[in-house]
Amino acid sequence: MSPREEYCHTYGLTDLPPRSFYRLFGKRLFDLVLCLPIFVAALPFFVLTAILVRLDSRGPVLFVQERLGRYGSTFRTWKFRSMTHRVRTEHVEVLAGHSEVTRIGGWLRRTKIDELPQLLNILRGEMSLIGPRPALPGHIRDYDENGLRRLLLRPGLTGLAQVNGNIFLSWPERWIYDADYVTSLSVNLDAAIAVKTVAVVFLGEERFLRRPGNATAPSTEPAEPNDSDSTDSAASSAENRRAA
Repeated sequence: MSPREEYCHTYGLTDLPPRSFYRLFGKRLFDLVLCLPIFVAALPFFVLTAILVRLDSRGPVLFVQERLGRYGSTFRTWKFRSMTHRVRTEHVEVLAGHSEVTRIGGWLRRTKIDELPQLLNILRGEMSLIGPRPALPGHIRDYDENGLRRLLLRPGLTGLAQVNGNIFLSWPERWIYDADYVTSLSVNLDAAIAVKTVAVVFLGEERFLRRPGNATAPSTEPAEPNDSDSTDSAASSAENRRAA
């Protein structure tokens, strides 16, 4: 039994998306063709960022954490450390202005530069450029069917949920976007998400907030911010707290 079949059997997933060339081979080729030159070109910038992190506060340059991968496997992700270095046993939501975010860390988070070391995870085949963001292993206990379907693909550096509100969405809302992405996967969708990610980095996530209804592709215009914060109790346990 393949890892895909074992995972689907364990969690009772049916009605799986059809296999396609892009799903089986093209997406990985897309990752390598784009990621390898970006990684090489960014190496001097990585060195500069590492120096700034070390000068700004005590502690290691990188923050390493176990995350969920494809079919429920786990792997270690890397990020530039953006918070003060101490042992944390609790998980709290970390947003802009949090007291434990370092001076350079706030800028790294705002520009998403803190996540660039995950390019190495992509080159190793643990992640993809585009896909559902990797969650903490404990999240799988809380997943509904949409949450479970998101693990049918490698996690990504950015994804459909991230260009439609990200931390301003509840976890179940993000799972809807992720499940829709798994079903609708195509090179055109990946390219559209990649382009929109650039706009999100410059303009901010809140401007693109869009509650999932018919989440089939990223819109070309930013949605008006929604005044309500629907981050529910489940959202206090992983990515939207962006514990670094």
